[in-house]
Amino acid sequence: MMTVFKVNRLILMTPLKIPYGLADFQRLRLEGFFYQDRTDRIEQLEAAGHQLVFLRPRRFGKSLLLSMLENYYDVNKADAFGELFGDLAVGRNPTPLRNRFFILKWDFSRIAAYGDLDTIHSAIHGYLNLAIADCAERYQLDVKLNEDDALYSFGRLLQAVNKTQRPLYLLIDEYDNFANEVMMTNNSHYGALLQGEGLLKTVFKNIKSAAGGLGLERVFITGVSPVVMSDMTSGYNVAKNIYLNARFNDLCGFTENEVRQLLQAAMPLPSADEALATVRTFYNGYRFAQNSGQGIYNPTLTLYFVDQWLDSGAYPRNLLDENLAMDRNKLQYLAGLPHGEDIIVKALGGDEPLAVEQLSERFGVEDMIHGVKDQTFMLSLLYYFGMLTLTSDSSHLGKQLLTIPNLVARKLYIERLRECLLRPDFDAREDIDRAVERFISTGDLHSLCDFIEQRYFSILSNRDYRWSNELTIKVAFMTLLYNDHLYMMVSETETRRRYADLSLIVRPDMRRFQALDLVLEFKYVKLTETGLTAEQVRASTAKLLAGLSKVSDRLAEAESQAREYMHDLQQRYPEAQLHGFAVVAIGFERLLWSKVPATQISNN
Repeated sequence: MMTVFKVNRLILMTPLKIPYGLADFQRLRLEGFFYQDRTDRIEQLEAAGHQLVFLRPRRFGKSLLLSMLENYYDVNKADAFGELFGDLAVGRNPTPLRNRFFILKWDFSRIAAYGDLDTIHSAIHGYLNLAIADCAERYQLDVKLNEDDALYSFGRLLQAVNKTQRPLYLLIDEYDNFANEVMMTNNSHYGALLQGEGLLKTVFKNIKSAAGGLGLERVFITGVSPVVMSDMTSGYNVAKNIYLNARFNDLCGFTENEVRQLLQAAMPLPSADEALATVRTFYNGYRFAQNSGQGIYNPTLTLYFVDQWLDSGAYPRNLLDENLAMDRNKLQYLAGLPHGEDIIVKALGGDEPLAVEQLSERFGVEDMIHGVKDQTFMLSLLYYFGMLTLTSDSSHLGKQLLTIPNLVARKLYIERLRECLLRPDFDAREDIDRAVERFISTGDLHSLCDFIEQRYFSILSNRDYRWSNELTIKVAFMTLLYNDHLYMMVSETETRRRYADLSLIVRPDMRRFQALDLVLEFKYVKLTETGLTAEQVRASTAKLLAGLSKVSDRLAEAESQAREYMHDLQQRYPEAQLHGFAVVAIGFERLLWSKVPATQISNN
């Protein structure tokens, strides 16, 4: 017999079964999988409006949310209500709309996006007809389909629904997936589908009309970005956007307390507390509304972590689930835009806030292709893709501030920038690997600094970057040192409201290996401050350069700050044995560095 126990909204079954990749609510509930209860939001969703649009990044639990709503409202599921919802929040306090509707569900990710326009039109009509036929069969409705015109079939479905006096609820999953695929492969096809009297735009015009008294009572739409919705505004301008509403910030996603409880159910203490520190660094930090309070965890990644632990008794070696790695394509698109690399570098460095007056909610394909790609445009897209998230603060002028949410998102930035700066070169990769391995195992920075001087600086000097300062050096080290198999790499680790430029803390599960805990502080000296030319700097000895007043001052400043950060980090990570380094760059020519001995930490 399976034991059921509850902690707050957490409904757990023992043995714990993790529904990784499972978005079927009925199967999840009937087969005893873990489910984080979100049914208490049903009443709020009903009150929010009759036609709602809810956006979240890929793999953030949107399909499971729709499946839960489908099972709650489906008239055919009335007899199973107690089994599916009895021990959940809505089971104890159901709304009057429970099990009242016929359900029509469209998943636009199932529509093929390849071929000529006629082929795509046929795919749309074919899929919509299939869904309409399934709806008619489930509710025993007499619906005559037109294989060549799914909108005719939709009209006949509405006629049949009206005869029953039972309302229809339309659920649309990944509304923008199919159109986005078309847009990425053929812009002219996209325009033909969504502009003028394009088919996809006409589909949504029919939805709008049906909701005006023709039997369609409610619509709930999920997707990733508002791009497609912007292009069909005139066809469907009645939906209410709730994705920036603070009440629904964690409608998909886990709070830290929920993650803590899940980890405690999966593993013994103190392992669960140790795991929480790792999961927090890699998966936490999403804020989809500025006034939403705490950040939330990516649910797919969190379940991936726990599933791996239950399967093997160890953390996953690769903490970025490869099912989410498709987001690399989005960064590639952004990096190719004017100043796109600048945005990536600024986001990685964190020295300056990424600020917008207001996130863009209305930009269509014309903006994507021909419009001005300003900072607001690019930051808004990165927000919708889940690559940036809102902070809890505003700028001194009330602007919204954005940041990279966590370490798995940061990894995608680092990988993209590394590809931009160091194109595939076997010899270079071999040199990097040897230099990095020497540094993280022995603390010897010579080889890594030599590589940056000889290879990295020559690349940077030929690019039109506006960030020639210590941020340049920090990003160089970050792109070369990133290794989430061994480390929790945290740029600007907060330590008593001060920041270490770069800290690499060994993952708790990797402490059996000979990798050092590292703290690096960077400073930059312009060539004009040295009184030397680039050629003279390259020809000078390290001793001569270190004797220059500006260089020696910056080196001493970096050493002092590194010691302070190491002291604070030791309190945060008591198991760490920190090794500190001060690094000073002189232009894009030379690097000087010194160790900050651990024995000095207690003296400051």
